Amino acid sequence: MLEITGVVAGYGRGDVLHGVSLSVPEDGVSAVLGHNGAGKSTLLRTALGLLRPREGRVLLDGEDITRLPAHRRVRRGMAYVPQGQQSFPQLTAMENLRLVADGRKDGHAALAEALDLFPALRGAAGRRAGLLSGGQRQQLALARALITRPRLLLLDEPTEGIQPSVVAEIQRTVLELSGRGGLSVLLVEQHVGFALRAAGRYYVLEAGRVTSSGAGDADAEQAVRRALSV
Repeated sequence: MLEITGVVAGYGRGDVLHGVSLSVPEDGVSAVLGHNGAGKSTLLRTALGLLRPREGRVLLDGEDITRLPAHRRVRRGMAYVPQGQQSFPQLTAMENLRLVADGRKDGHAALAEALDLFPALRGAAGRRAGLLSGGQRQQLALARALITRPRLLLLDEPTEGIQPSVVAEIQRTVLELSGRGGLSVLLVEQHVGFALRAAGRYYVLEAGRVTSSGAGDADAEQAVRRALSV
């Protein structure tokens, strides 16, 4: 689904990513793990087209999209959930969802499906997003992205600052969606256990370089923690 090859990218004259290569299989989940400052969010911004690489290529379904702007990548089925449970805080949860659903051919059905995935949002539908808990805001951000019916979902630190029960629900949702077929996920995460349970393959990013990678299974956790020194 997604292939990133030899990508060098950064801001101004400084490089953050130094020859990063990874792939996301069709209908699968790949996780990128690393400490703060490793370049994980920069990698997602490059994948989406918010940041153009100085070197390397980004391919989607085998098509070179390296120079394609972000809005055209979204039209090809990419969706991005940035770090920080972002929403329009002055609008209600339902208004946040309808902003995405309204005007779409199947928007009403997609919104209903998103609420089925995150039933806690039904009870919070009339509350302003800024008054929701961190877990509810994260679920809202995920639901809003899923209404677009993406083929590739980019998730940036979805477990940051939320309680374990919501982490488990997000993990269940990611696995359920990818298991249905038609959705691939690139997951950026610091929560090692969550990432390895959700992903079929992992990559450890350190100072903008992939330092280790492998299958995301139970046997991988010790190796990943050793690579991260945690």
